[in-house]
Amino acid sequence: MVPPPQRWLGVSHPINTAQDFVLAPLRSVTGQPALQAAVTQYENASASQQSAWTSAYEKGLGAKSANATASGTISVPKGNYGPLPTTMTGLLRFAQSGGLDVALLTSKQFYQTDYTKPLMFMADGGLLAARAQDEHLLGNQWGIMNETGSHPGQVWLWLYTFWYQIKPFQGHNTDLLVMLVMAALSLAFVLVPFIPDVRDIPRWVPAHRLIWRDHYGKAG
Repeated sequence: MVPPPQRWLGVSHPINTAQDFVLAPLRSVTGQPALQAAVTQYENASASQQSAWTSAYEKGLGAKSANATASGTISVPKGNYGPLPTTMTGLLRFAQSGGLDVALLTSKQFYQTDYTKPLMFMADGGLLAARAQDEHLLGNQWGIMNETGSHPGQVWLWLYTFWYQIKPFQGHNTDLLVMLVMAALSLAFVLVPFIPDVRDIPRWVPAHRLIWRDHYGKAG
């Protein structure tokens, strides 16, 4: 069976969720010995113990008594969570300070263009989908023409966005199919001077003589 196109190049961002999204970013936090001790405790625990802590904490987050406050803190019922309350609180504060976004970047150059890991971190839930719906970016109105909010996008993108509204472009691999179609159309446009008959159309329609009639009148 042929793999889907998005897998042709393999995994470009291999991710260990616990290590890449939690432990490694927290290791970069300085001046918080309690937090670092909690990270060490979790790392030194057995896999079964880590799983038990994680499962208990997940259940605690789903309990009715758990609640999120306006200040961005989360309380959970008492339970055997090990170091997770400390690490999760530290991760939340790290994210609120803006440090987590930087810690998740895959490269450290001055101009950063690869935000894959931060986006994957945020995509683990309904946040991005909810924000996209609020900003009318789901593609069910204007396709990709719709910009942030209720403002329509550039009109010159209509040819690109048109394909998103018809079949077979509304299934899997939509972006790839649209890109291939636009590449073919763009190539055809570039090759117009080399396509017989097509390149002669301006000679059949003497619009240029009407537009430049004064010039041709003087020349004649």
